[in-house]
Amino acid sequence: MGKTTSAAGTATLAALRGLRTLVLSTDGAHSLSDAFDSEVGQEPTEIDDLLFVQQIDTQRRFERSWGDIQAYLRSVLHVVGVDPIEAEELTVLPGAEEVLALLEVRDHVRSGRWDVVVVDCAPTAETLRLLALPEALNWYMDRIIHAERKVIRSLRPLLGRASGLPMPDDNVFDALRRLQRDLADIRALLAGPDASVRLVLTPEAVVVAEARRSLTTLSLYGYRVDGIVANRVFPAAGADNWRRQWVAAQRGILEDVADSFSPLPIWESPYRACEPVGVEELAAFAVEMYGGDDPFARASDATSLLVDRHIDTDGRTYTLTMPLPLASAADLELARHGDELIITVGSYRRVIPLPAALARGVVAGARLDDGRLQVRFAPREPAQRVGAPAAEVPTGAGPLESAQELAQEIREQMDSELAAEHAAMTEGTR
Repeated sequence: MGKTTSAAGTATLAALRGLRTLVLSTDGAHSLSDAFDSEVGQEPTEIDDLLFVQQIDTQRRFERSWGDIQAYLRSVLHVVGVDPIEAEELTVLPGAEEVLALLEVRDHVRSGRWDVVVVDCAPTAETLRLLALPEALNWYMDRIIHAERKVIRSLRPLLGRASGLPMPDDNVFDALRRLQRDLADIRALLAGPDASVRLVLTPEAVVVAEARRSLTTLSLYGYRVDGIVANRVFPAAGADNWRRQWVAAQRGILEDVADSFSPLPIWESPYRACEPVGVEELAAFAVEMYGGDDPFARASDATSLLVDRHIDTDGRTYTLTMPLPLASAADLELARHGDELIITVGSYRRVIPLPAALARGVVAGARLDDGRLQVRFAPREPAQRVGAPAAEVPTGAGPLESAQELAQEIREQMDSELAAEHAAMTEGTR
């Protein structure tokens, strides 16, 4: 009894409160059907009034989003003699099923059909990799697609005749750009004000340590955490000597949870002799867990931890601040590469495009203070700007563009360049 039960119970409670609710899973195990004790289809299946459950058909979504690209890659591998079965395996995008599950979530949210969409995620490590994928893949595509398309267009006649290899046509590049837009859409949705993550843990030292790392990593990628569900908590009432020892041990860990995750709300669910199965039992489970709280209220800045980057000014020095709750300086690495700041926490890395005001400067220092990473930028010395146009660093405080806005600017610039290039080529063929 854990994340799936919590997701199913939360969705059931939402429907009971009059909200049209969909609950679905990015976990390949698809255990939601077991929780509701009902057959679940590939389209939203009505389980109860206002309550729908779906088992996502990632294969159908994969063919729609990746089919043109995969067909081209298979044709190239066929020419060079790769076995068709091996070619099929080699052209599967790593992590595709999980990303495509998120595309399904995106489409449901954008449809306006649902008041609440609850997602039962895979185990922690898989989910963190999944949530990092949209931004990471989009970052690569921003840099690769434009250059690749220019090279292919220039060399297609020569390479096609000389090597016999099929050259990608516009459908392939259109599919790549479509996938890129989809990834940016997912990122904007998941990091937006209407989405949040709820961590589920049991009061055990190892599990709580993993939850702390998860909070840090989610904050690194800009995802909002709105609360903690502490599951399988032994009730103190009527406890015998053996259970009293468990109650005392868990109480100490729960106090540590409260200290670690403050000011987030912490909901406790008592240990049960058997898992709640079916709508009625799941509803009772959720009512007991949330009590009088509203688990569907939009998380506010006072009760959530999120990336809120901004610039403070001290003369001509700028400080970029990113909340990294519970992060350790020993696990943190920073690097500057061109106009990007690379932040690594443990095994997770995020590349942040810098706005012009910071990109023109140099990193003058960094510190991790009370769960907040602060990176200080100073103007370049005149000697460092040889060959570069003179530019004044603006004064005054102001918001730093979000990653989504910056990515949108990059994509618009790419679209403009591609349109100009296409116009020039069309003119040249007349």
